[in-house]
Formats: sequence, C-alpha cells, structure tokens
Amino acid sequence: MVIRLENVVKIYRLGKVEVPALRGVNLEIPKGEYASIMGPSGSGKSTLMNLIGALDRPTSGKVYIDGVDIAKLNDERLAMLRRKKIGFVFQQFNLINKLTALENVALPMWFAGVSRAARMRRAKELLELVGLGERLHHKPAELSGGERQRVAIARALANDPEIILADEPTGNLDTASGMVVIELLEKLNKLGKTLVVVTHDPDFGKRARMRVKLRDGIVREIERDENA
Repeated sequence: MVIRLENVVKIYRLGKVEVPALRGVNLEIPKGEYASIMGPSGSGKSTLMNLIGALDRPTSGKVYIDGVDIAKLNDERLAMLRRKKIGFVFQQFNLINKLTALENVALPMWFAGVSRAARMRRAKELLELVGLGERLHHKPAELSGGERQRVAIARALANDPEIILADEPTGNLDTASGMVVIELLEKLNKLGKTLVVVTHDPDFGKRARMRVKLRDGIVREIERDENA
C-alpha cells in the first residue's frame, strides 16, 4: 500500500477546548489507485488530506506513506518526503503571481537542486503535457481559472511524485473548465500516478474507483469498483 492509516486520531486544541477532527480512521490506498474522499463540511476531509500529504502528524495512530511512518520523521525529512513522493493541487491554485507559468512549474525543482537548464526543459514538457505549450511565458493574471489550475497540476508533477493529492481542484472553476481538469487528473492516474481527490462534488467523486465517505471524523463507507 502506498498510503496506510491505522486507527488515526487527530485532535486540535483551541485553548482549553479539544476539537476532534478524526476519530480512529483506518484506510489503505493501493499504489496506482484513484480515490475520492467525500463528506459534508466539518467531516474531516481536509484534516485527512493534510495527514496523507505529510503536512501534519496524527495525535495518535499511524500514517504510513510508501511504508514510512511520518510521525518518526523530523521536519527536514518530512519536507523531503513531500518533495519526492507527493504532488499537491489546491483549490486556490497557489501560484506565484510575479512568476510566469514556466517559472511556477520550475520552482519545486529549484528547491530539489535541479540545474536551471534541466528544470526549464522539464517545466516546458509538463506545460505541454497539460495543453499549455503556448502559455509558457504568461503570468497567472493573464490566464483563465482553468489554465491556472492546469499550471498547478504541471507544478505538482515537477519532481515526478508517486502520489497526487488534489484538494477541491474544481471548486473555483466553471463546469467546462472543471471537466478539463478532471480529465487531466484521470489521464495522469492512467499513466500510473496514485490519485487522491477531496471533493464536495458527488459527480466528480463517483468517477473514482475507490470512494471514501467521511462523516464526523469517521470513515462511514468505502466503495470500490473492483472491475474498473
């Protein structure tokens, strides 16, 4: 399993008040899977995504990413795991406005120590992969919402991660642009990437082969299309 959670509890403390976000989650997502995480607001979706993405540690229980217990890693090694294993796609795009599409996609490779020539070459290849070969030198303000999200997807692929985590990737897009993004993410899954999508859109969520339904911090149901 590329992702495994064992009896995971996450409690946030607000002063003297404890707020349980996850209440004993057990979950396994195999390598190459296409999984959606669905549930109402406050169900724990974002908390679960943060743990799977090694952005946070559980209060108790175990979270394994590619066999590594994230609780045993210091901050530096946790950052290294994220950089090598995980690509993030966010609802808000999180692009740097002063940088071109090419520079935004190349940035994670700069942090990874890739040479300028190599990172620019790969950034160009990735933008062509997502259909933005003609937009290399445009800044985010010069792109549509759908185009910005495709830049964000290309950036998520910069270091060739095994896992792509997408948090409400169509939330700020119109229907047509959202469908382009969905189909692009599904194409990447068919190329072998493990895809985990948090979504409030039931139609989007139902497209996944594995559907995890959360409520009140508990996994209430897991559906699988065994023959997909």
